[in-house]
Amino acid sequence: MNNYFSAKGTNQLAFVLAVIVLALAVAAGWVAYDAAWRGGYLLAAVLVIVAILIPQAIKVADQWERAVVLRLGKLTAIRGPGLFVIVPFIDTVASWLDQRIQTTEINAETALSKDTVPVNIDAVIFWQIHDPQRAALEITNYRQAITQVAQTSLREVVGSSLLSTLLSERKQGDQLLRDEIGRKTAEWGVAVLSVEIRDIGVPPALQDAMSRQAQAEREKLARVLLGQAEQEIAAKFVEAAETYARTPAALQLRAMNIIYETTKERGATILIPTSMVDAMNPASAMGIVAAAGKPLTA
Repeated sequence: MNNYFSAKGTNQLAFVLAVIVLALAVAAGWVAYDAAWRGGYLLAAVLVIVAILIPQAIKVADQWERAVVLRLGKLTAIRGPGLFVIVPFIDTVASWLDQRIQTTEINAETALSKDTVPVNIDAVIFWQIHDPQRAALEITNYRQAITQVAQTSLREVVGSSLLSTLLSERKQGDQLLRDEIGRKTAEWGVAVLSVEIRDIGVPPALQDAMSRQAQAEREKLARVLLGQAEQEIAAKFVEAAETYARTPAALQLRAMNIIYETTKERGATILIPTSMVDAMNPASAMGIVAAAGKPLTA
């Protein structure tokens, strides 16, 4: 019932008052008929007229509503929220404006980006009327105009941006759309609070190509890292070789350490070339092997 009254510009208070006055008119007519009182008929007629005019005169705007009142076709006031009275048949409520934050969904189907890639973009606009007078007088249908302006601005942004930029810098795209749409709607008394891009659709064939490209780039990076690691290892080997060349005792100690590490596992049999045993200190090598309790074969 509240929705019915709001849609028709009528309210429950005016309806109740009209019913009460109409009941008084019926009572006055009954008394005039019963008492043969001619003045009662006139009073009843006046009360009936008042009951008819009450819903036209008494208006109630909700907290978030504003009423644009015209007097003989000319703007006289922006009324609301709350109770207000207009002059019947002289004043008219041209429109009721909702000042709450509202949303509009937009999409740009098959819009070409700067690098000529067809994309589908869905976005949501959050907007609010901040100047009811301009929203009512400057444009016929501000809702439809916001949708059309938003779609046009979305296509302009897509056409001036690379696909990689749209995908990686979505927040920047949101801000750019908000500024562009807000600049155009400000003349109508509508403020754009924010714009959020929900989805960017890319053709399946291009998705496969982008996936292969990303995989190739990751493989390239892995190969580069592996090559860098090989270079570092080779440099360390060269440094170690230079150290062993300068200090033969260090090479012997390293060989003995290798033998010791190898003999840690039980049941292992080690075969060492005779030349290698001669190059090392045999007594020390055999001592290490004996301490480990492993057989040593030369």
